[in-house]
Formats: sequence, structure tokens, C-alpha cells
Amino acid sequence: MADNNSLTIDPRSGFCKSNSVFYSKRKPIPLPQTDFLDVTTFISSRPHHGKTAFIDAATGRHLSFKDLWKAVDSVATCLYDMGIRKGHVILLLSPNSIFFPIVCLSVMSLGAVITTTNPLNTPREIAKQIANSKPSLAFTTPELLAKLTESNSNLTIILIDDEITDASTKTKAKIVTTLSEMVKKEPRGIRVREQVNQDDTATLLYSSGTTGESKGVVSSHKNLIAMVQTIVERFRLNEGDHKFICTVPMFHIYGLAAFATGILAAGSTVIVLSKFEMGEMLSTIVKYRATYLPLVPPILVALINGADQIRERYDLSSLNFVLSGGAPLSKEMVEGFSEKYPGVTILQGYGLTESAGIGASTDTLEESRRYGTAGLLSPNTEAKIVDPESGKALLVNQTGELWLRAPSVMKGYFSNAEATSSTIDSEGWLRTGDLCYIDDDGFIFVVDRLKELIKYKGYQVPPAELEALLLTHPEISDAAVIPFPDKQVGQFPMAYVVRKAGSNLSEKAVMDFIAGQVAPYKRIRRVAFVAAIPKNPSGKILRKDLIKLATSKL
Repeated sequence: MADNNSLTIDPRSGFCKSNSVFYSKRKPIPLPQTDFLDVTTFISSRPHHGKTAFIDAATGRHLSFKDLWKAVDSVATCLYDMGIRKGHVILLLSPNSIFFPIVCLSVMSLGAVITTTNPLNTPREIAKQIANSKPSLAFTTPELLAKLTESNSNLTIILIDDEITDASTKTKAKIVTTLSEMVKKEPRGIRVREQVNQDDTATLLYSSGTTGESKGVVSSHKNLIAMVQTIVERFRLNEGDHKFICTVPMFHIYGLAAFATGILAAGSTVIVLSKFEMGEMLSTIVKYRATYLPLVPPILVALINGADQIRERYDLSSLNFVLSGGAPLSKEMVEGFSEKYPGVTILQGYGLTESAGIGASTDTLEESRRYGTAGLLSPNTEAKIVDPESGKALLVNQTGELWLRAPSVMKGYFSNAEATSSTIDSEGWLRTGDLCYIDDDGFIFVVDRLKELIKYKGYQVPPAELEALLLTHPEISDAAVIPFPDKQVGQFPMAYVVRKAGSNLSEKAVMDFIAGQVAPYKRIRRVAFVAAIPKNPSGKILRKDLIKLATSKL
């Protein structure tokens, strides 16, 4: 970080002409300076007055902060006794649950690394992550056990369940114990047995990165501590009693940052929904008088569209804030929501897995009324807008690629030096892959994606992965996948397919072929057959041309 005192920074935009850097207008947040500190210790040692850490929405089971930290210590003790040490990778395959954070926090307290995976992923997709991350053992639920054994039958498994049932033992799984057995163990005194440095790796989350196949994002304890501090300060959580509904997946950076780590630091309560269901979410808000509802834009649209019936059936008067992430909100969405739910402030945030989920945010309704904005830069964050062609840093109101530099920016991509050096430069700038401009008041606007990712309900779908699968079909000679706009889900994958001579391959056959190999959110939902895929001289698919062709008929 530069010494701001020696620079001339425009107080309105945060822009400094002498180095073309935009500085955050938010108050800087102090970060711990000690070298040896793990994120679990950092969170558990923060003072607060909170009593209940987690509530399971389905069963009503409560977990107090005292129970939570005892469970974390017990599980860490058991893992240590099983030979888990600093740097070992532990896989977690589970839907949202009150046990998810226990696993994450105990693993990180040892200096071991947590890698999470989407429960919707197929065994093929999970196997790829296992082959890449090489976990020492895995935690999973009885329902997901078969997926894990299909992916890798040699992996040592701990069941997130009360007991090992006959059904579990009938699989080929190497189940050694259950989480509930581990929690019963009396923890041994001190939590951290090997000194964990803030620069040590804490999480390995798989993201599509700026292009192509999924890559492991390596985040340090320091990255996560910066993220926790930002979340606590942003929502002023140290004041009062806050209850958050957890609708977003904990395996994803949004859920992991907020619900498995950040919010705990302030003593707030997290009410966990194992899966999203609109009616269940609304009745949970009513039952527990929830104050915060984090969500993704498609849920927000559903709340606006169904507002009249929802307000008739549910008393949502406890709600103070709705927090949206995943895509900028339009004027219609902000105003539509504010009109239907006048007592609720709508806020939004922008972040990447590569920046530990933070980057920019709107912190008041007034800021959210800068329609289409991703917000102001998060505290301790710097930005540049760079011309993707020339590499030249641009000025206020000029559009280019957004680069970020912050204490939360990842160490790099796991075992992928090439991808790391093309994403983070030698000065620590993260190329986000988003085309943006920053206006006169320092607000960021995302214009387009340099990235070729498809955003389906907040999930990221890399076209390259689907294209590679399509090319394995015996009747397909070439293929391209593009994002197709959709009001309900944001975007879905559409395929352009070149059939081999003599083939009568149908749209349905193409969709079914992919559906059998990928998670539901990655499925192709529209197919068009073409004579050739447009490409540039170097052979790169001209996706923009195909997007124009697909949307010109709308």
C-alpha cells in the first residue's frame, strides 16, 4: 500500500493523478500486525456479547458461541491426533449446515487448508478437484457419500452425522469416525500446536478465475482476517443484536466469508437454511425475527414480483437490510424493492473469490441509488482502470479492466504459476477481468466482462469446460458456448454446434449429453446448429459475434 500522505488524492473520486491509482474513500481498518496468527484464533478472541452462534432453521437446533468454540477445539484435537498437520488439505463436501463452520474453523486453526466443493457437482467434477488438491481426508454427509466414493474410493472419510449407519458401511468408503464423535472429545489445552503464520494458506476454493477451467484460489490467514475485519466494520456489527439468514452456499466465497467466518467475529447469530426454498426462507425470517437477509439478484427479483402475496402471508417487519451480491442491481430492482419493502435498506457488494469476496460495496440506501453501481472501494483497497489493449492506466470515467490491490487479494492459483502471473502482477495488482469505470464520486460501474464466464444464479459456468465436453461427442465437429440472458436466472449456457457430415443430432440430444456429466447449473439450456464457429486468426472463438447473433432475435 502506498503512503497516502505524500500523494495528492482527489477527495471526491479518490483518484491520484501522479500514479493513476484510485484510493478507497472508506475509513482504513486496522489489521493485526503480529506475524503468528491464524484466522480461527483471530475470530474467537474478538470480544462481543453474542450468545447464539448458529440456529438450524429446519430442526431449531441452537449452537451457542461457547459450544461452537469447544467443538472447534475438540475437532482440531482429533484431527491432530489423526496426523493432520500444517499445510495438509482437507476436503469438505456438504450442504449448508451448522457443522460446516466447525469443520472449516478447526481445520484452519491447525494451519491445515480447507477446500470446499459444490454438493451439486458430479463425481467427475469432484474427482478433478481431488486430483488437483490432493486432500489428506474428507468430511461429507451420508447423502453425498456415494458421490465421494465414486470420485475417489481411497479417500479417508469423516461423516457429518450422528452415527455410522448400515447404509454408510455398505459403500466402499473408508469411514473412520463421525463429526459428532469428534465433538465429544475433551480438547487438549492450547488450540494451535504448530505456529501458524498469517501468510500461511488457509483456504483453497475453486473458481473459474478469469478464463477457462476451474482453478484453486489460494488465500492466506492474512487475506481472511482482512475480509473478516471488513465485514464486521461494514455492517457495524459490534452494535446491537443481529440475526442473519444464511441462504447462499457456504462452499462459495460469499457464504464462507459471511457465514462460516466473518459474522461470527461480532457475535451475530446465523440461521442456516440447508437449501434455498422461498417459503422456508420467509417463514424462518418471521420465526426468528431475522434482521439481515443476504441473497443473490434472482431471489431479489422473486421478492419484488411476489411482494403483495408475501406481505399478506409473512410479517417481515424485523428485516433491516437485504444484501445483494453476484451482479449489479438496476434502477428497477432497487426502486422496486424499496417501494414494496419500505422499511428495508438494500445494499450490494462486489468481490471475487480471488479477493476473498470483497472489493466494493454500497453501505447505505443513498449509495445503492447510484443505479447499476458495484459501490465504493472497500477499506484498505486500491484500484486502477487499465486499457486492456495498451496496458495504460486510465482516468476517472474512462472504461477499462478493473485492477485491485488489497490485503484480501489471494496468494495465487494453486500449482499454477502461469495462471497466477497472468492474473497478479509483480506489484500485487489483481486483474479482475471486469470492464469497469469509476465515476467522479468514486463509484465503480461494471460495464462488461473480459472474463468469458456465464453467471447462472450467481454460480459461475466456464464456457471452455462445456466446449471441451461437447467436442467429445462423436457427432460434433466444433462447438462454442455463450451466456444467454434470462430474467429468472441472469444467464444460462447456450451452445452453438457444428454437426459432423451426415449427422441428424437434435437439440435435446446435445442437452442430455451434457446434463449427464455436469452439475445442474452448468447444463446447456439452448442449442443452435451452425455451419461453422466464427474465430479470429489465432483460433480464438469470437464469442461476442455469437452473443450478438443469439440476442438479435430477442
